[in-house]
Amino acid sequence: MTASSSPAPAPSDGKGLARGQLGLLGSTVMGLASTAPVYSLVATLGFVITAVGVQAPIAFIVAFVPMLFIAFAYRELNRAVPDCGTTFTWATKAFGPWVGWLGGWGVAVAGIIVLANLAQIAGIYFWLLIGQTELSENTVVVTITGVVFIAAMVYVSYRGLEIGERLQNVLLGIQYLALALFVVFAVGSVFAGTAPAGATPVSLDWFNPLGFGSFDGFTEAVLLALFIYWGWDTCLALNEETRDPKRIPGQAALLSILVLMFTYVAVAVAAIAYAGVDALADQDDVFLVVKDALFGPWAWLLVLAVLISAVSSTQTTVLPTARGTLSMAVYHALPARFGQVHPRFRTPGFSTLTMGIVAIAYYVGMTFVSENLLADSIYSLGLAIAFYYAVTGYACVWYFRRELFTSAYNVFYKFLFPLLGAVLLTIAFVKSAIDMFDPDYGYTVLFGVGGVFVVGVGALLLGVVLAIVWSLFPSAKPFFRGESLNAATPVLVPEDPETITRSVDGGRA
Repeated sequence: MTASSSPAPAPSDGKGLARGQLGLLGSTVMGLASTAPVYSLVATLGFVITAVGVQAPIAFIVAFVPMLFIAFAYRELNRAVPDCGTTFTWATKAFGPWVGWLGGWGVAVAGIIVLANLAQIAGIYFWLLIGQTELSENTVVVTITGVVFIAAMVYVSYRGLEIGERLQNVLLGIQYLALALFVVFAVGSVFAGTAPAGATPVSLDWFNPLGFGSFDGFTEAVLLALFIYWGWDTCLALNEETRDPKRIPGQAALLSILVLMFTYVAVAVAAIAYAGVDALADQDDVFLVVKDALFGPWAWLLVLAVLISAVSSTQTTVLPTARGTLSMAVYHALPARFGQVHPRFRTPGFSTLTMGIVAIAYYVGMTFVSENLLADSIYSLGLAIAFYYAVTGYACVWYFRRELFTSAYNVFYKFLFPLLGAVLLTIAFVKSAIDMFDPDYGYTVLFGVGGVFVVGVGALLLGVVLAIVWSLFPSAKPFFRGESLNAATPVLVPEDPETITRSVDGGRA
């Protein structure tokens, strides 16, 4: 069929997802919720303080910089190609099908691994909230509870983005209420002179980027802090369901990162000023250390906030991964069933359910095979995140390569910032991989090296194997031959995959 008899589809044809569901506020809420700000602080702050002491606030600021640079790359690519496949779509258009497929795989791997972690945290903190400490330490009970939370959030995601947005508004509001009260109570106690003996006066030295005591401590802290910003790109994965797909998602991503940076710095300053470095160092949960003294009978609010943070992020993690696999299927990079959209709810039904099933299987399997291996897989998460964020930064530079120096705006936002962000994340990837290779890193040793390294690198290499296997199937040929998705493919694709191939073939002829 010729190009003239099968014209390129209009952008309004889309993939069948519901349109106009999110505004700027809703999109920003989704980006913030995806990062699980309360849980991110719980899991990271104590170890950042261990690495650099009172320099923790500046560590969060330094880690913010590459995230900001990559957010500019996302914004510019989204303006040109507002496709819910994000990294997969953009990397394919820039570098071809193989890099694009692996970029999409990196997003999926990160989502699956973090869902297992979030489910475990939700299971533990649910029982702590209701005072059942013994049950919170029971592996079977916690695992069953975590599975229930995953299933519930998958159901919410399956039913539609509108109900998910309403739920996230409430859940994020509770999280920020708890964090705001933490900062107010801690700072107020310091000024009132009622803080514990370890209280430390706030100093401008805490914000000195040259004040780190050692380079190793600096890199460890920044690497820890770097990845607690992860999740803001959910805004971009929901672009086709946002009211202004080319503008709002990018703005929401930048707003999310800025809010997160101020949140993390404020909480770090308040915690150190109130309790001091010695009380917080090496703590798995800094809030548990101070909650009773600081909140008194309201200490349960911090436990609730951690639970809500994990549950909230569970739902918002399902959203981008399901839409990523939807986009991959539409372009023949995955089996066609992943591209099915629910006729009533207008969500990627099959992809959403599949993501939930895979996450549950991974969580249950890893828990009962080895909880230590599950923990190491969580520690390896940073590799997948750094990989696909860096790929996106490089894709931005290459995709816009013909216009990079046509204006000062392009030099900074399409070239310099994305490139710097990608290079910094590449360095973080390499440094993390080297550290993880050490047998003493993490809880397990596999093949004589750190289990974290084996799981993290192995998960990414598994994507290479799966891509090769899928490329052998006839239905995958249009994608791997560069026919169903390339630089000339229309921005938003029609629901009929055959039309995509025909229109792109015609455009290339």
